[in-house]
Amino acid sequence: MPQIPEKIHELTVGQLAARSGAAVSALHFYEAKGLITSRRTGGNQRRFSRDTLRRVAFIRAAQRVGIPLATIRAALAELPEERTPTREDWARLSEAWRSELDERITQLNRLRDHLTDCIGCGCLSLDTCVLSNPDDRFGERQAGSRLMAEGR
Repeated sequence: MPQIPEKIHELTVGQLAARSGAAVSALHFYEAKGLITSRRTGGNQRRFSRDTLRRVAFIRAAQRVGIPLATIRAALAELPEERTPTREDWARLSEAWRSELDERITQLNRLRDHLTDCIGCGCLSLDTCVLSNPDDRFGERQAGSRLMAEGR
């Protein structure tokens, strides 16, 4: 991994990509979504401050555990003056995200467990289909097969 000399306070997008492990296109995407910022040189080249490395590491870690980018952006926006996230910031935010992740895991486990019930069915309109008609929501409103008509 390339080392960045301490005297260098700004990084090119290529240096940031090499050091962070994120693709240049991902860094451009993060910037477009307001997750990181850069300044432009006189030649219109991006320059990122060194602390952007920590922000990118924070973003990638949060993404790896399934946190949506909009949630990550909101978390970063809470930091004063776009400060780089600290270990304490990560601990606080990850604790807040824990219940959301636990709920998502529960939902995915439920879907996985019911998936085998649908193999071979093919119609996905049965009264008991937990994928297309969880808790028989449609049966409470009206009788008959209405899923296709409502979807159009």
